[in-house]
Formats: sequence, C-alpha cells, structure tokens
Amino acid sequence: MEIMRRLVQEEEGQGLVEYALIIALISLVVLTSGNAIAAGLSTVFTNIQNRLTGVTP
Repeated sequence: MEIMRRLVQEEEGQGLVEYALIIALISLVVLTSGNAIAAGLSTVFTNIQNRLTGVTP
C-alpha cells in the first residue's frame, strides 16, 4: 500500500514538472516570435521613413 501511495505522489510531481516545461517552452516561443516581429516592424517603418524623407506635404 505504501508503494502505491508513493507512486501516486511521484506522478503528481512529474505532472508539475511537465507543466513547468510546457510553460517554459511556450514562453521561449513567444519571446522568439516577439523579437522576429519587432525586427520586421522596424524594417517596415524604416522603409516608410526613407520613402517619406524627400516628400513635401
């Protein structure tokens, strides 16, 4: 009976670790995507600024 109780407790800890790994992976993807999107937006606004430099209103 003690063995079964310990197995259940170990699985709960394992589930917690799995959720932590999933959250870490999702965070990494979000941060990486955010940097890529920021770089792309920076390029777009730089191109717009360069095209508007010589234009008079």
